[in-house]
Amino acid sequence: MTVVGPPNSGKTTLFNYLSGKNYKTVNYPGATVEYSVAHLQKKFNVKANVIDSPGIISLSASSPDEKVSVDALFDHPVFGFPDLMVVTVDSSQLSRHLLLVKQLLNSGFRLIVALTMNDLLKKKKLGLSLVKLKMALNCEIIQIDGRTGEGINNLLRVIEEELEQIKISGKDPGNISITKIDRDSLLSLYKEIEEIERDVVYEIPSNGNGFNLEAANSQLKLVVETSGGITNKVDSATLKIDKLLLHKIWGPVLFLIIMSATFTSIFWLAQPIMNLIDDFFGFLSSESAALLGNNLFSDFISTGIISGTGSVLIFLPQILILFLLLGFLEDTGYLARGAMLVDKPLSKIGLNGKSFVPMLSGFACAIPAMMATRTIPNKRERFLTIFILPLMSCSARLPVYALLIAFLLPAEKSWLGGIFLAVIYIFSITSSIIVASIINKFKHKIVKEEDNSSFILELPAYRRPKLSFIFVNSYMNAKIYLKKAGPIILAFSIILWFLTYFPNTNPTVETNNLSSEEITQAKEIERLSTSYASDLGKLIQPVMTPLGMDWRVGVSLISAFAAREVFVSSLALIFKVTDENDTFQQSMIQSMREATIGETNQKLFTAATITGLIVFFVFAMQCLSTVAVSKKETGGWRIPLLQIIIFTSLAYLLTFITVNGLRIIGIS
Repeated sequence: MTVVGPPNSGKTTLFNYLSGKNYKTVNYPGATVEYSVAHLQKKFNVKANVIDSPGIISLSASSPDEKVSVDALFDHPVFGFPDLMVVTVDSSQLSRHLLLVKQLLNSGFRLIVALTMNDLLKKKKLGLSLVKLKMALNCEIIQIDGRTGEGINNLLRVIEEELEQIKISGKDPGNISITKIDRDSLLSLYKEIEEIERDVVYEIPSNGNGFNLEAANSQLKLVVETSGGITNKVDSATLKIDKLLLHKIWGPVLFLIIMSATFTSIFWLAQPIMNLIDDFFGFLSSESAALLGNNLFSDFISTGIISGTGSVLIFLPQILILFLLLGFLEDTGYLARGAMLVDKPLSKIGLNGKSFVPMLSGFACAIPAMMATRTIPNKRERFLTIFILPLMSCSARLPVYALLIAFLLPAEKSWLGGIFLAVIYIFSITSSIIVASIINKFKHKIVKEEDNSSFILELPAYRRPKLSFIFVNSYMNAKIYLKKAGPIILAFSIILWFLTYFPNTNPTVETNNLSSEEITQAKEIERLSTSYASDLGKLIQPVMTPLGMDWRVGVSLISAFAAREVFVSSLALIFKVTDENDTFQQSMIQSMREATIGETNQKLFTAATITGLIVFFVFAMQCLSTVAVSKKETGGWRIPLLQIIIFTSLAYLLTFITVNGLRIIGIS
């Protein structure tokens, strides 16, 4: 059984309810398009595989990936043609969503229509006759709410009946074939859908009794067009809100305020939870060191494992809150408005509004963001979007930004951290726009293709967000992040611990007039200077010197090319931060403040070098997984190699200018 439907029609919500969120996501063979497959929950007592296919608005594919999705409906490479289809239709967008239903019916599929968003239809004071709609389409129609489960039992009953009927009559794919769609047949379908809509939709007057719209059309003054019909009547609340949020002046201003507030709040909302995690790992590290004693194994556990892992887990609240806030904006319907607002400025740099969603996704992770560009039908626009996505400050950069910002700000002004973070995000967006505009000048050298494509977007009505749905999605995204980053961080923590601990010579230091704590610290510095990590770092020291940094920062930056968040754990290992006395962040910052370059008294970390590091992380193409996905999505090495060369060179050059420029004006 396949669940299919237009985007934002409640398709995935229904699939999650049917599967209990216990599913696996795989690619179609030979393609980058993903689909999810699961078994119906046991509690439903219906045995069937259910597939969540990618959202499509019609059988007319406008991009290569849409073509893969449409072809899979007719002959799935793993499961063959479906025994049954459940098509989700937004009842408040009936005229648009019935197009897919009619095309599937005309192609010979056996299907059930699941009407969603019924609350939005009621808000428009409209209702529809299920009996008439069933007669018009000649298939089962069920009203459901995939979030609350309302109507699901009725849907399951019909599914069971249909599957039982298939068992009796047998599985016959012979009459399944894609219907040729040309302009005339499309107009004919729209006309037929308009007639169906006029017949089944009625207005609900204040006394609760409905009457047919056809008879009262002149009084209702409803305009029905080919591209939209009666159910597309916008409710007054949505219209009033859009007058403000889509205003040509106030719209962009409010958009900037909302997005700035979103990224600013990530910092201060997460701080209390981060403190708790910080305290926990501090306790764990000190207790393990006390229990195991002063030996190699103790150092490996407290420094290599606990501190290395804790240095990243402490930032999980910020990542979770990022997904929560973006999910909230999406569920209310505001993000679609954001895409409309940025369409015009993006079109001037060779992109369009469809690039907005991948760019926004890039703030979470560039990998799914690059995959999200598959919905952009124009190849040049898709490649240009992929090219600039690494400049979106992903969640992996959050741990780095949080540490560097905390270093810059005194404890009593930590509340400014959110503002600093918002400035960094605005800077990354501005940088991506500048780079895109420059690259767009050479657009025909990137890929020879037609001019910019048009941008058509369906604006959903504003609605109250379903918090449980947002929390579950945020949890799943955070879980994916941990699965992706966790093994890499742990592996690099162990490797770096080895490089910083061995060859483990017995350092000799002058002990005159030194306390026991100072002697221990001096021995650690001496041992680190003779370690394998030091030998590696000294090879790249000439590259780091112009930036005002030494080999320790260089080694940490190299480790960050596997995953950006490893930078923090690398510094923690190199500076032997074990959380024994203070919390991790306090210990880390204190070690950074005390660090000097070589045997001089010159501070390694200053306002200039920290700002330079922030600039470096904004631009550098460090994530190897992103490089691999870029190669896969563009079909070759040309674009990913250009990304590595251009962004890494740009990062180094701008870091050099930033550090030395700040020093010249006295900020050192």
